[in-house]
Amino acid sequence: MRPKTGYARNGGVRIAYQVVGDGPIDLVMTPGYVSHLDLWWMLPETTRFMQRLASFSRLILYDKRGTGLSDPAPGLPAMDERMEDLHAVLDAVGSEHTALFGFSEGGPLSMLYAATYPERTTALTLFGSFPRYPGPDYLPHLIPLVEEVVATFDDIHEHWGEGRMLDLFAPDHADDIAMRESVGLYERLAASPAMANALLQGAMKMDVTHVLSSINCPTLVLHRSEEAVPLEIARDMAGRIPGAQLRELPGTSHLPWLGETEPLLDSLEEFLTGAQVPHEVDRALVTLLFTDIVGSTDLAGRLGDGRWRSLLERHDALVRREVARAGGMLVKSLGDGALARFDGPARAIRAALGIVDSAPDELGIEIRAGVHTGECELLGEDVGGLAVHLGARIAAQARGGEVLVSAAVRDLVLGSPISFEDRGLHDLKGVPGRWQLLAATEGESGVRVPPPAAYAVAPNALASTASDRAVARVAKVGRASPRLSAHLGLALRRTLRARST
Repeated sequence: MRPKTGYARNGGVRIAYQVVGDGPIDLVMTPGYVSHLDLWWMLPETTRFMQRLASFSRLILYDKRGTGLSDPAPGLPAMDERMEDLHAVLDAVGSEHTALFGFSEGGPLSMLYAATYPERTTALTLFGSFPRYPGPDYLPHLIPLVEEVVATFDDIHEHWGEGRMLDLFAPDHADDIAMRESVGLYERLAASPAMANALLQGAMKMDVTHVLSSINCPTLVLHRSEEAVPLEIARDMAGRIPGAQLRELPGTSHLPWLGETEPLLDSLEEFLTGAQVPHEVDRALVTLLFTDIVGSTDLAGRLGDGRWRSLLERHDALVRREVARAGGMLVKSLGDGALARFDGPARAIRAALGIVDSAPDELGIEIRAGVHTGECELLGEDVGGLAVHLGARIAAQARGGEVLVSAAVRDLVLGSPISFEDRGLHDLKGVPGRWQLLAATEGESGVRVPPPAAYAVAPNALASTASDRAVARVAKVGRASPRLSAHLGLALRRTLRARST
């Protein structure tokens, strides 16, 4: 359940806020560029990030005026107005002593607040932030880099709502279609294009370098080494704040909830609480299957929205069928592809070959696939980690109708009837090193297990178990009695959930 939204008043302007968690410290997160409180709880990456912060704090979230759920603003508010908006939120929630977490554009505001209200600030933490943009009198050698960033922002604003923030803020996720669609939705609902541009113009004019020496609370500066804001700025900023600690983290994401989040969250918790609480992360060796419709963009344009949606529905049904036949689990749809996980690589290859071989006849399209086995972070039903990125990159290298696998997969299925053809060494975007890729094909005896005799009520389904047959019966009954179908479906779901725990 997402937290309740309240509104704090600063004059005639209402600022939306939420409070979650009941930890021993108050922690307010000052948002960056744009934000939207409700959307933070609809995206799995931001939800996990907020839940971790709330595990050791009373977390206070808010939208800046002109963004998200807060009142619109006719123009860009001054820095002191925005600082008083934050002040009003903290008063509304009864927070007299607060730690600040400012990321990106929220950093300068947090620094100004810490210097202005030292009696109310217990600690200051900053991520991916800056005291001002480079200029003739501040790190002038970085001006060309800033000009490139501004040019990228021009493109982002010109195509606002298409998720192009990913290209700048999280380049490692730029090829993730589902992520781009989520970010596009976030852009459209968080701010208007005009406000987004105004916020950028305001950020370029911010300058809090003069207050850095006045900050006297414990301060931690966190910064990823290859993100959009140059690391040199973070080093300079930390050097100007008395006693500030600087921790440089690996990664390219300017957004704190994307990339390797555990080092960032561990550092925050240890700094703010004084003692790091160990958080066990479930990890396991998993075989991942990525599929992708070849030429999806052109195909969608030719078909039109209605026919494209119909094709995707039939595509998803084909993927679900072949994944189930091979004993795997569909993790999620990726818009024009899918991600599935398996206990072993042979099963994943079996499913991949079934999908790419069936697609031309059943769907009239070509599908490519990639399979990789590696250690993954288990995030409920989802998976994370380098192995996931590697699997997606392998799929992107495949030709239409081809199943590419990593050498790790080949080594784990030696002795099976699966054959491999060497496709050479490849550089994979965002993944260090060179990787040997191989094309998987059926051996002489084939790799797919023939399905058992068809079950009468579902002739094209693999209904060999009692639960499969029960699902088929529920589906059949549902056509005549939707109410009975709903009751049976709920009962079956409870039974299956109990069996899986």
